[in-house]
Amino acid sequence: MSAERPPRLGGLLHRSGPPRRTRAARPTPTLRRDQGVWLLAAAALAIAPHAVWLPGWVAALGLGLLAWRALLLWRGSRPPPRALLFALALAAAAGVRLEFGHFFGREPGVAVLVLLLGLKLLETRAARDIRAGVLLSLFLQLAIFFEDQSLPVAVPVLAGTLLALGALVALADPDGGERERLRTAATLLAQGLPFMLILFVLFPRIQGPLWGLPADAFSARTGLSDTMRPGSISALGQSDEIALRAAFAGAPPPPAQRYWRGPVLTRFDGREWHAEAAAESFAPSYTPQGERIDYLITIEPHLRRWLLALEHPGPAQPPIRYTGDLRALAAEPLRARARFTLGAYPHTPVGMDEAPAVLAAATALPAESNPRSRRLAAELAVGARDHAEILERVLARLRALRLGYTLRPPMLGRHAADEFLFDTRRGFCEHFASAFAVLMRAAGVPTRIVTGYQGGDINPIDGQLVVRQSDAHAWAEVWLQGRGWLRVDPTALAAPERIDGGLAAALADAGELPFMLRADMAWLRGLRHRWEAVANLWNQHVLGYNPERQRELLARIGLGTGRLAPPLGALVATAVLLFAALYAWSLRRPHVRDPLTCTWERFCAKMAAAGAARPAWQGPQDYADELAARFPAHASELRGICMLYARLRYGPPAPEEQLRLLYNRIASLRLE
Repeated sequence: MSAERPPRLGGLLHRSGPPRRTRAARPTPTLRRDQGVWLLAAAALAIAPHAVWLPGWVAALGLGLLAWRALLLWRGSRPPPRALLFALALAAAAGVRLEFGHFFGREPGVAVLVLLLGLKLLETRAARDIRAGVLLSLFLQLAIFFEDQSLPVAVPVLAGTLLALGALVALADPDGGERERLRTAATLLAQGLPFMLILFVLFPRIQGPLWGLPADAFSARTGLSDTMRPGSISALGQSDEIALRAAFAGAPPPPAQRYWRGPVLTRFDGREWHAEAAAESFAPSYTPQGERIDYLITIEPHLRRWLLALEHPGPAQPPIRYTGDLRALAAEPLRARARFTLGAYPHTPVGMDEAPAVLAAATALPAESNPRSRRLAAELAVGARDHAEILERVLARLRALRLGYTLRPPMLGRHAADEFLFDTRRGFCEHFASAFAVLMRAAGVPTRIVTGYQGGDINPIDGQLVVRQSDAHAWAEVWLQGRGWLRVDPTALAAPERIDGGLAAALADAGELPFMLRADMAWLRGLRHRWEAVANLWNQHVLGYNPERQRELLARIGLGTGRLAPPLGALVATAVLLFAALYAWSLRRPHVRDPLTCTWERFCAKMAAAGAARPAWQGPQDYADELAARFPAHASELRGICMLYARLRYGPPAPEEQLRLLYNRIASLRLE
């Protein structure tokens, strides 16, 4: 027998309406300690990952509300007054409004849900509140993927889902043990996996951000910019983030050919280089020739259109766009990880017939900028037969200056090229490229800056080339008559090891290197290679499962265009029939009532046969008064039966003998 205690016993004894029919496992209307532990654990695991992205006070307040609820649960105290919770909700909403300036969007929406979850658990009393808390926890776990869809994020989300299911199991089975609840929750999770896999494979894929809010779906990301100033690329040298991966059809090209072309910077204002708009076409302006390098590139999102292709890209699928400054572009900014199958022709002559306007822009220098560099360029150009000889003289002079390569260059002022060449003589790749371009332009040779990445390391686990932000690089291009645009990398004059061995080989001071590039971290790099290989599988086959790859997969299994509708229709029909059968089965199951309810209904039926039916709204004590007035000779026995039922229904759990006593008293009652 199960019994439930209402908040106020006396009021319920006199309240109109009979006790509801209950099932044997009817959940208690208040949050029990064991149920609260499951619910609070699920909520904490749903909120904690958001602390990385949300404002600190939002995450702290959300977790603080959970801690408050845990303290109340531990002490067995009543929830706070509703007026206080309402005031806290208004204050939280005002804080979110002040923080973000609005309520619409991904970040403010998630912030509101975090605070609402904490407040909801503070007022949790009934089973309905527990279910609402579980649903909020599940939605916040889903919202984690709005920010990060990498493999590590899937682990806490899976654990949080398991805890949320455990909270539902604790609600449905209040008398179960913790191991049994965990086993049941794990079973439910495992039973959902086949449906998840079927939906993942067959449900139409939607290209674009998961949250579908264009106003705030794409946050800023680290990486290259379409401008360059002293120090802008050396800052990227400290980052271990992956910029792209490449899988080659054959052997990877040697490091000297691994130039991943990004923005081309033509306009110079004396300190900063800027990219200019270039004409686009669906075919390159050059004729690809010579050796071809085939590879599959996976580019991390950088919110720009450039593809960071190896020089020089040929026709590709899907079609890409080509610019007059020899870049490869996507049709749209890369807001999500993207894959392209490309081919490179490193020995193709380019820019043989360059437009005069392009060459004029590539020789422009602002007036009165870097005067010492201008004088040096004028000296080097005297008596030169052509631009090729000027190039050789400039390179020789830079080599003679013994410039130093460092990841921590000194700060430079207004005339950055002058200060680098004649004063500090220490810089990173952008200092070398910029100073070289200034000298060449001052000597009348068309020159521009190209930024991108150079090099990359082969992951020994999966064989893919990994290019990181620390591989960011800047080099120059000069235009020579009859030869077109030629790549010149001035950094190689001071640090040739940078081209063949990467950043770690070029820097003599190990203290300048990023943590993972140091020689004594080889064992840690090995672990990173293994992890990145696993993460790449996740990215390629799970996150990279886009509409195009879905169509390819379905075509391979014979479900191409026009053939998918029949099996999908059959699948939907089967699912509908299955759920209908389960629902019909649940309706046919007998509703188990507890013995106390059955005994009380037997008494009420007996009184109704005697002409004293109990109205549906009448409570046991009011019914006792009516029966005593109707049958005064049996008033004492009738009151005793009604009060014994009320005591058993609303009082503390009673031994089974008391229920048997009530049953016997009703059975022996005679109203003759």
